[in-house]
Amino acid sequence: MSQKASEIAGKEWACRRGITQPKPAFPAPSFHTSLSWLSSLSQSSSYLRTKTVVGHNLEPTPWHLFPPKDVNEGPRYARASKIIQCSYLTCLRRSSYAVEQGPSRSSSPTSTCPSFFHWIHHDLEPWSRSRISFSTLMEARQLAAFRVVIVGGRLYVDFYYDCVQSRAMFTIWGFLQLLKRYPGLVPDVDLMFDCMDKPVVNKTEYELGTKGPPPPLFRYCTTSGHLDIPFPDWSFWGWPEVNIRPWVEEFKSIKQGSQDVIWRRKWPRAYWKGNPDVQSPIRTELLNCNDSRKWGAEILRQNWFEEAKGGFEQSKLSKQCNHRYKIYAEGYAWSVSLKYILSCGSLSLIISPQYEDFFSRGLVPKENYWPVSDIDLCRSIKFAVDWGNANPSQDLTTGKKIGVGHEAGGLYYLDDEGSTVALQTSLTTI
Repeated sequence: MSQKASEIAGKEWACRRGITQPKPAFPAPSFHTSLSWLSSLSQSSSYLRTKTVVGHNLEPTPWHLFPPKDVNEGPRYARASKIIQCSYLTCLRRSSYAVEQGPSRSSSPTSTCPSFFHWIHHDLEPWSRSRISFSTLMEARQLAAFRVVIVGGRLYVDFYYDCVQSRAMFTIWGFLQLLKRYPGLVPDVDLMFDCMDKPVVNKTEYELGTKGPPPPLFRYCTTSGHLDIPFPDWSFWGWPEVNIRPWVEEFKSIKQGSQDVIWRRKWPRAYWKGNPDVQSPIRTELLNCNDSRKWGAEILRQNWFEEAKGGFEQSKLSKQCNHRYKIYAEGYAWSVSLKYILSCGSLSLIISPQYEDFFSRGLVPKENYWPVSDIDLCRSIKFAVDWGNANPSQDLTTGKKIGVGHEAGGLYYLDDEGSTVALQTSLTTI
């Protein structure tokens, strides 16, 4: 399809979906502009309206029909969201600004693909024979919060339901960064995306083949019993409501914080800080392990409302790398906190995970982290701490292997560029 034809097709699709091009209520940012201006709008008002904690909602996501678009009314954050939604979700195939040239497409056989392609093929295997028809895609619409269409290098989005806080905005921003990094290389694609925490496409309902192919639905996590397609979560590009910066900034800050104290001088205890009030039996049980002498663990509650009032001084991730062991505990579903815990370079103690995000499936027990059983939880944590303190040389080596970033090999590279690479490979495989 020619560029002109692609533009016409995209405009026709947008018109059919009612996505217009209104006059901006304030000057439009250039495509390569940071979202910091949106972050300031979001941080000032959103966290008070919708309760949330890192990775999990205290209350269900408000699944109501997306309100009619009126870009001239409402608070600044709401207007910014509507304008982004209506007019800025576009990236020209050829742009006037300088862009980094990404790798060109290759016709190399699958055997030469990076190892993480295995999971991409695994995720798309349910449609390997039937392929994804338009009718199958439309079945996923009933479960989706929004639809993303890329035609000729332009991105269009149709919102069906509201997402909590700024999830949708930053997820779409991730798509735009993908188009910027790989100009002309992202193929035309039509997909449905859900922004709620838990997967919903149950594998057992489609195993017998009596219901036809399952609806292809992207979301932030999945499980071994679901067919939802995992996609990098919004916090890679920012979560201003809880003062979390884009990954490129947050990772560097965490890495610097972790290097302030060498591993041998870190506290020889296991550390966890989070919100246990998210319908999570594991986190509730974890509170019973808060005894540094008996169980070798320091377990702290995170109160985001109080943190917001205090300017988030006590919740900075770069200041939470002073312990030899960091605990990861799932909450309502998966948690975005995993990548930050891994980034500390401490030995990560992961408690019996049920959910998988796009990169965690590449982690290898006792190579990238120490597995902790949810049965007799406190003793399991104490065993890991005691073993690590008794074997500091082995533990230090393991900690280095676990560090996520430029040094992390053999899994999704979660550095400032890696999340974009994972995005690109997911889309081109479709």
